[in-house]
Parts: sequence; C-alpha cells; structure tokens
Amino acid sequence: MNTNLPVTVLKGVGDKKSNTLEKMGIKTIDNLLNYYPRDYEKNMPVNKISDIKMNEVNVIEGIICLNAQNIRKRNIVITKTKIRDDTGEIFAIFFSQPYLKNKLKIGNRYVLKGKVQYKYNIIQIVSPEIIDVNNYKMRINRLKPIYPLIKDVSMNFMTSIIQQSLNYTKDQLKDFLPDDIRNSYNLAEYNYAINQIHNPDNNESMEVARKRLVFDEFLLFALGLNLIKEHSTDIPNNYNIDKSTNEKKLLDSLPYKLTNAQLKVWDEIKNDLQSSKTMNRVVQGDVGSGKTIIAALALTIVSDNDYQACMMAPTEVLAKQHFESVTKILNPLGINVELLVGSMTKKQKEETYEKLKNGEINILIGTHAVIQEKVEFKNLALAITDEQHRFGVKQRENLSNKGNSPHILVMSATPIPRTLALIVYGDMDVSIIDEMPPGRQKIETYTVNTSYRERIYSFIEAQINSGRQVYIICPMVEESETLELESVISYTEKIREKISNKIKVEYIHGKMKAKDKNSIMERFSNNEIDILVSTTVIEVGVNVPNATLMIIENAERFGLAGLHQLRGRVGRGKHQSYCVLITDSKNNITKKRMEIMCKYTDGFIISEYDLKLRGPGDIFGFKQHGLPEFNIGDIFRDMDILKEANILAKDILEKEKLFQEEYKYLNKKIKKYFDKRINQISL
Repeated sequence: MNTNLPVTVLKGVGDKKSNTLEKMGIKTIDNLLNYYPRDYEKNMPVNKISDIKMNEVNVIEGIICLNAQNIRKRNIVITKTKIRDDTGEIFAIFFSQPYLKNKLKIGNRYVLKGKVQYKYNIIQIVSPEIIDVNNYKMRINRLKPIYPLIKDVSMNFMTSIIQQSLNYTKDQLKDFLPDDIRNSYNLAEYNYAINQIHNPDNNESMEVARKRLVFDEFLLFALGLNLIKEHSTDIPNNYNIDKSTNEKKLLDSLPYKLTNAQLKVWDEIKNDLQSSKTMNRVVQGDVGSGKTIIAALALTIVSDNDYQACMMAPTEVLAKQHFESVTKILNPLGINVELLVGSMTKKQKEETYEKLKNGEINILIGTHAVIQEKVEFKNLALAITDEQHRFGVKQRENLSNKGNSPHILVMSATPIPRTLALIVYGDMDVSIIDEMPPGRQKIETYTVNTSYRERIYSFIEAQINSGRQVYIICPMVEESETLELESVISYTEKIREKISNKIKVEYIHGKMKAKDKNSIMERFSNNEIDILVSTTVIEVGVNVPNATLMIIENAERFGLAGLHQLRGRVGRGKHQSYCVLITDSKNNITKKRMEIMCKYTDGFIISEYDLKLRGPGDIFGFKQHGLPEFNIGDIFRDMDILKEANILAKDILEKEKLFQEEYKYLNKKIKKYFDKRINQISL
C-alpha cells in the first residue's frame, strides 16, 4: 500500500490547498493518516427550543419556517431564517454564506448546532453548524475528532481529506510491529488504531488506539536515539589526553571547594576525555550551580595536553563575560585565552585567525563568529557550547567540523526533569549538577496584583539608593490595541515619570540591533544603568551580581520554566535578592504557577511542575536538537508507556533483532521516522 502519494490525489486538494497543507507538515497520504486529533467532541443531546441555554452552545432540531433572506451589511452577507420545533421558534443567523438562501427552504428539517444569544432584540442561534438529521442521530454517542488547524483550512475540509485517506488505505496498511511485541504489550493492530483514532466508536476504543500510537512514537524515538548514540560513541578518540599538570593548581586556587555534584560531573568528563571514544556529553545545571568552573577544568586539561579548545556562547555579552571569568582562572596557569566576537575590527579578527591557525591561542571563546569559514584551528580537541538550546543543530555541527571529530561538551542552564533528561538528550551522555554551592541566598519571591505598583516603585527606589540595580520584564515591545499588556517602551516612559530623575533607566528588546543590545547590557553590567526594562531577551544573559531585584509584569504570560530563568538573573552576588511577580489573573493555573514560584527555587522541581501544568510542548527544544517531535505522545501523561518503550528499544538493539525478517518493517519505519539522520547508520 503506497501511502507516499501526494495529497493532490484527493478530491478538493489542488495546488493552493496543498501548499497550505504543506505549512502544516502535510504532503502525503501518510502525513494525513498521522495527523491526529488534538481533542474530541461528543455530540450533545438535542435541546427543545423552549429549553435552550442562553450564551451557550445548543443543539436544536426543527423545520425551517421562514424563507431565508440575504442582507448585505458593509462587505458581509448575512443570511437570516427561522427554525421551529413543537415548543417554539428561534432565528438562525449565518455570515458570508449567501448560498444558504437557496438551501434553507421552508419545510426542510435540520439539526443546528451553535451559540444562542440575545442580540438586536431577538433570540438567535449564531453561525450554527448545519447537520443532517439522520447523520446526527447515528453519531449521538460517537466522538467527533477536532484537528489542529491553520488559516484557510476548515475543520470540515480536514475531516473530509482524512476520511478520504482512510477510505483509500481500506485497512491495507502494513503493521510494522511484530506480533510478539503487540501481544507482550497488549497493543491494538495498526489499521484498527489508525481508524479508531480518527473515527472512534467510543471513548474506550479511542484510548486503545491512542495507546498503540503513543507506544509506536516512543519506541521509534527510543530506537532511533539509541542507534544515533551508538553510532556517535563509536567515533574513536583522536586525541591523546592524559593527566593535567594544572588541574590541581586550578582547584587549589579557588576560594571554595567544588560540591559533590560538581566533582562527580568533572570525573565523568575527565574519563570521557581520557577514554578511547570521543566525548559527546551535556551538562545540565540550574542557574548558579557552577557549570563555568567545570568548563574551565575541561579547557585546562585539553590545553595541558597541547591541544586547542573553544567555547561558544549565544550572545556577545555572554561570550565576553565567559572570556573574563575564564581568563581570570586560566591566565595565572600560563594558558592563553582569546576572544572572537562580531564587534571586533577586521584587523583584530585577522590577527586572531592567524594566531589560532599557528597554535598561539590555546583557548578561543566567542559567539557564532567562531564557526565562520575563515576560522581555522591548528588542533581543536574540545568544543563547548553554552546554553545549547539557543543554537541550531547546524551551528553545533559547524563547530564540531572545525576539528578532526573533537570532543563535544554542551552546557545547559535550562532544567529538565531528571527522569526525562536521558530521553531529550538521548544521543548524548548526560551529567547533572543537582546541588547548589553552599552559602547562596534564597531569592525571596512574591506575587502581587497591579494595586501594589506604587509600593513596588518605592521598593525599587530603596534598592537603588542602597547601590543595587533592578530588572523589569515586560511581555511586549510596543503597546497593543488588542492586548492589555505592559510594553517595554511605554513602561520605560512611565517609570521615568514616577521615580527620581537621578535614577538611570534604559530598555532593551529583541528587535534592537545587536550592537545596541550589547552596548546597553555592558553599561548595565558596569553599573552605569540603574533599571533595565526588558523583554525576555535577558533570559539567557549576563552575570550582574549587583542586580538584586527582578520585577516581572504580566507574569501570567510566562511558563514556569521561563519565570525561573528570568528570576535567575538576580541572586548572583552577596546581597539579598528579590523577585516580584505582578499579575491580575484569576486563572487557576496561573495561581498555581505563582504559588510554585514562591515556594520553590530548585529549577528541576519547577520544570516537573511546568510539565504537569502545561504539557511538554517544545519545552525540550526537540526542533533545535534536530529530533522528531511527538504527534500524539505526551511525555508526562504517558510516562509509563515511555519507560516500557525505552526498555524494549534497548532489548531490540542488544539482541540485534532489527536484522531479523519479522522486524524488517520496523527497521524501515525507524529510518523514515528519523529521516536523514538515521539513514547515515547501517541497519
């Protein structure tokens, strides 16, 4: 059965519609079959007109009792008619559907479904769905699929083309799971699952279908990642890295001792560097957990063995900050550290290129400038990326290609629940720094509504008069006519009016030129700005120990993970720090988020709650990892299935079952699921 046929073979899908569908990731019949409903709607019972509920969706059945007429208002055609049952009458109003005038004839019986409102002195059912009476009665207890849509794609159109695809395949889809797996895990047959997910007989059959399709996704994901991981860890270590003469000196020079978590992670990295295979490791640690010193140790051991290393950060300000902190640690050890960023002059860059090429530079720290074509290393052995979720897969590959399969170390301050880290970073080894250095003060966090704003302004002035600095986060750059949200530009003007003119206020947002953003961030770092009003552009930002107050306006607009990252911009020095979350929202989930933020400071705990409250979405940045996203599986809800699929994937690979005849269709499915990445591996 060929399901790779283009969607244009289906009735009603021309070039224009196929282009629109392509934006939804739909090109083939197979894509449509795997375009699952986001929800289901159970057909509501039919109400008598006398029992209708105002301002709610109602389903009524009756006979058209008034000739439909088209009324033109401005550029819209309104079709108006009336429907009657044995208890009363109600007007039905339709917009921009003039053809209904000839369809809705007196005496015709219909089921109408829509919202009932009192408008213009009449009770009316507005823009109702028109349903065939017999059709509705047949499906009264069936679930109706609701698909995710984009502009110019209607629910009826989507339902129609998916139904055509199901009719085309006619239960002839090849089940790629061997019988022994389906029997062991009590999974439905594939054709049954595909049919029931789109046309469920009832809730039970839908859940049976969903379980099978979720298991498929997780199994293919786990198999693919493990294959990529096996392949990547098979790359031999091209560098002879032995003990470091400076490692002990560096550790002894620190004014503190590494935590047990840091020591454990450092041992894992050191073992990788000295093993027979190339390192491919991610280090996860909350803001302030001490990842930079781990990176410095890795840079040291590589340099001590006469190789080069580099570290790439997502912004120029962050790159410069890393450069300053790493230089401070490594220069006393005789290790030459240089910087390469976009704002350097052409002459400065060319000097750096030359020194890098001839091996005068031990360590290079920079932005994406380090992966430009002109950059050549003499013997790059280690490539570190900081805040890796800010880099695309291609950028990290370009960095890796600067050497002969250098060791890869990725640093991330975006916490991911412990139970999921191995899955998200499935093609990498994972280290977690889950212990904070002693002595760090807890950031006092409060939630208030907008009535507290005057008191907050007083608190801001008190902090600044004590010599401290303040961040204020707004969700928008400019004011919106439709959304009542605080904007960076108008807020800056407002706060300048409210507080002393001696206090220096500036703003920063993502639409500004990089040069201007860097300038403002540097001035803030140098304590030349007292208040920085910003969008989330500072979420991954600089270390300003003197900033002690974080104000987040419209806090309901941010997820827990985002709020935690923003809060992490303060509390980095010796002074007590505060975070104030401002929201007028009465939403229960918002209230729960605010409670969690006030109660917890551990990013890993917060990310667990974030997952529970909003689902995974792209919280893990699958797109940035170059990995397939889940269409139906929910990492939190389906955790048990995920664990089962992971265990099975490892068993299949350990026993080399993919080479067996009954597993050949599963083998093909993995390649298709992972597209080009998996095809590089011999299966």
